[in-house]
Amino acid sequence: MKLRSRRSTSPFDRPTPFDRPTPLDRPTPGPRPRTAVTRRTAGAALTVAALVAPLLLAGAGSAAADPDPARKAARLAARLVEASDAETAHDTLAALQRIADRNGGTRVAGSKGHDQSAQYVYEQARRAGLKVSKQEFEYTFFEARAQRLDVLSPKAESVPVIAMTYSVGGPDAGLTAELAVVPVGATTGCAATDYPAGAFAGRIALIRRGGCSFAQKQAAAAAAGATGALIYNNADGDLNGTLGDPTAGKVPTGGITKAAGEALAAEAATGPVRVTLDIRTFMEPRKTWNIIAETRGGDPDNTVMVGAHLDSVPAGPGINDNGSGSAGILEVAQNLGVHPVKNKVRFAWWSAEEFGLKGSEAYVNSLSEADRKKIRLYLNFDMIASPNYAQFVYNGSGSAGGGAGPAGSAQIERDITGYLDGLGLPHDPTAFDGRSDYGPFIDAGIPAGGTDTGAEKIKSPEQADRYGGTPGSAYDSCYHKACDDLANIDMDAFDVNIDVIAHAVGTYAWDLSSLQQPVPAQRPAAPAPAAQAPTGTGVSGHAHGVTA
Repeated sequence: MKLRSRRSTSPFDRPTPFDRPTPLDRPTPGPRPRTAVTRRTAGAALTVAALVAPLLLAGAGSAAADPDPARKAARLAARLVEASDAETAHDTLAALQRIADRNGGTRVAGSKGHDQSAQYVYEQARRAGLKVSKQEFEYTFFEARAQRLDVLSPKAESVPVIAMTYSVGGPDAGLTAELAVVPVGATTGCAATDYPAGAFAGRIALIRRGGCSFAQKQAAAAAAGATGALIYNNADGDLNGTLGDPTAGKVPTGGITKAAGEALAAEAATGPVRVTLDIRTFMEPRKTWNIIAETRGGDPDNTVMVGAHLDSVPAGPGINDNGSGSAGILEVAQNLGVHPVKNKVRFAWWSAEEFGLKGSEAYVNSLSEADRKKIRLYLNFDMIASPNYAQFVYNGSGSAGGGAGPAGSAQIERDITGYLDGLGLPHDPTAFDGRSDYGPFIDAGIPAGGTDTGAEKIKSPEQADRYGGTPGSAYDSCYHKACDDLANIDMDAFDVNIDVIAHAVGTYAWDLSSLQQPVPAQRPAAPAPAAQAPTGTGVSGHAHGVTA
C-alpha cells in the first residue's frame, strides 16, 4: 500500500477571502475505519508498464504524430497514482467528521458545517499552489421536520417514509385519509386519465414509481383532488426523491419502499386502508459557495474539469456521500499542485448537490457559451467508498440504458474501464442519466464521466461474488442517514477510485487525444418493461433526481 506524508505548505500562503474564516482544521490521523487498506491480489500484480502506459485504447496514430504529450501524460499519471493514497485522503475525511461533530452532526449546504468544510478545502488547495476562488450562489434550503406514515386500519402499523425534497408540508396533526391506488400501467400516475373522476378526492394517492417525474405524479394526484401522495419504489431499496423545484409541491409527498407500497396496494384491493401521513417541511433562501481550484498553468482553451459535491444531507455528516469524492479529488489536486501541465486542470467542490445539483447548475449557468466550449470534459466522483461497494462507471455510451452522453463521454467511459481492466478489477456500468453533478455539464453538451460505488440499492449475489461484501444488503445502508460517518468507509474502494482519479487527471492534463478515438459499437442493454424499469437512478441507486 502506498503511504505518503503531506507536503509542506507552498509559497502561496496568504489570508483567505472568506468573510469570517474559521480556524484551519489541520489534518491529523483519525480513527481508521473497520476495513483495512489492502491492495487486492490483482492490483498487487500491476506491472510498471500498466502504471506508466497512457489510457488504454488511445490511438497509436495520435501518439506517432505527436508522441511528447502522450509520454508526458503517462509520466504524470504514474506519478499521481503513486503519490495519491487513501491513507492520506482519510485525514480529510477525519477533518470533515470533526467539522460535522462540532456543528450538530451535519455539513448541509448553507450551514456552518458546510462553510467550515469549504474553508478547509479552500486552504488545502491554496497551500498546494493552486489558484483558488469561491463562487457564491443562493438556493432554497429544505428540511423535513416530520416524516411519518401510520396505517390505522385494517391493521395498525408504522411504515417508514421519506419526505420528497421540496414537498409542501401538511397540518401538525398529519393528514388522515383513505388510500386510493393508482393502477400500474404505461403512465402510472403521470396522466390525468390515471385518476378516475371522484376516486381520489380527499384521499392519499398511492403511486408506483416510473414513467415521469415525482413532481408530475404528485401534481396530477393533486389535480384529481388527492390531499397527499405516496410514491413507492419499483426496485429494492429506499426511495429518496426530490420534486426538483421549491415551487413544484402541491400536496405532501413521500417515498416508500417497493415492498411497503405493494403490500399497501394489495391490502387496498380487499378493502379500505386508512392512514395518517405526517409530513412537515421547512424552506428558506440561503447563500452557499462552490470552491473552484485550478492549475496556474495549462491551456485554458483545453480545460479538464474534475468535481465532487462537498455538502451533506441535513441528517448526517456525509462522510461517504460525499466526503469520499471530495477527499479523493482533493488528494489528487494536492499532489498535482504546481506540476507543469499542457491543459488547464480545474477542480470543483460543489455545494447544494443534495437539493438538486444547485451548485454545479449555478456554475454551468454562469459560463458563457465560449467558456463552456473551453471545458473539454468533466469528471464526477460521488460516493467512492461505500462499505458494501460495487465499482460503477458512468455509462457514457448509453449501452446500459439511460441514454448516451455528449460526444466524448463514451471515450471517457472506455478510458476508465480500460484502466480498471489493466488493474484486473471488476466494474459495472451505471446509467448515465445526469442525476449527479455531471447533469448540468451533459445538458450543456460537455462530455462527462466518472465513478461511484453505490448508494441505497441492493447488492446482488452475483455482485457479491465479484466484489465481496453482503448480498441482499444496500451498497451503503447509511445513505442519507446520521450513520454516514467515519466508520462508513471501505478503504479498498476508496483507494481504487483515488487511483482512477489520479490516472485520469494525469493523463488528460497532457493528452486529450483519446477523446477523439472511436469506441466500438456496443449493443444497448435490453430495457425492462416500462412499469418495471427503475429509471432515474442507474444501477448504483445514487440519485437526487426528479425522475420517478
